[in-house]
Amino acid sequence: MLLPSKKDLKTALEVFAVFQWALSALLIVMTSMVVNLYLVVFTQYWFVTVLILTWLVFDWKTPERGGRRYACVRNWSLWKHYCDYFPLKLLKTHDISPNRNYIVVCHPHGILAHTWFGHFSSEGSGFSRMFPGITPYTLTLGALFWMPFLRDYVMATGACSVSESSMDFLLTHKGTGNMLIVVVGGLAECRYSLPGSCTLVLKNRSGFVRVALRHGVALIPTYAFGEADLYDQHIFTPGGFVNRFQKWFQSLVHIYPCAFYGRGFTKNSRGLLPYALPVTTIVGEPLQMPKIENPSPEIVAKYHALYIEALCKLFDQHKTKFGISETQKLEII
Repeated sequence: MLLPSKKDLKTALEVFAVFQWALSALLIVMTSMVVNLYLVVFTQYWFVTVLILTWLVFDWKTPERGGRRYACVRNWSLWKHYCDYFPLKLLKTHDISPNRNYIVVCHPHGILAHTWFGHFSSEGSGFSRMFPGITPYTLTLGALFWMPFLRDYVMATGACSVSESSMDFLLTHKGTGNMLIVVVGGLAECRYSLPGSCTLVLKNRSGFVRVALRHGVALIPTYAFGEADLYDQHIFTPGGFVNRFQKWFQSLVHIYPCAFYGRGFTKNSRGLLPYALPVTTIVGEPLQMPKIENPSPEIVAKYHALYIEALCKLFDQHKTKFGISETQKLEII
């Protein structure tokens, strides 16, 4: 009987690492709902559910107060296999001093933001070695913290709520050396996540600039070359029934439901795993913001334009290294 080679075992571990992260949120939510419903309806242990909900109410603000990270979770060897699957590579262009705080602004979001999780919510790509003395806080949707157990798993990786009060707390109550990771395009950018796309949802997203100005912290433009190539999408006929439903749903909850697909468990099959394509993330030069407690809309717009200029410069400096033509420009919408 032939035994699998070391290469086959490593490939299997990499696929499992990506698969479990994509599936874990769904499994935790479904298990939590089913178990608690069973306890309440079919057993005499309904008080367990009451205790869980009581703790949830008591602990509700934790995601906006620095979260509850566990180094042991961030250092799981599983995350190294996760990053090796693509592989993900993190490059910095400037040293980052631990004596200041920063807001790292990430582009593009992609379908499932694989790059940003791998680099900043784990040590899979060696974040702490590259940025000694810096503590990353990946900021994500508050809805991920509504469900018991899922919220604890997410917070264990160092994630916090992306709300303004959460950002204010991290920039005022945690000392220095804090790096807030914000993927500003959010889920609205998913519809533009297509192979070869260079479209970013950024024109009307300036809240991160306002926060940076109020605290006088630097903004760091960051671009992941290859993130948009990890999935394909089926584009429905413009104006058709499905397309109109997508637009209606987006207008309702600000999430565009994409019909995306990638590879399956074998190389030539379709599924929901991302394609195993290299993604290189370039961390740019910090753009220092002046401290203005109540910046006017005009001031925010001014520094927002300066940020976009710095981001476009970063993109133009590195794009040809990753197969993007010299004439290709970022499209900001």
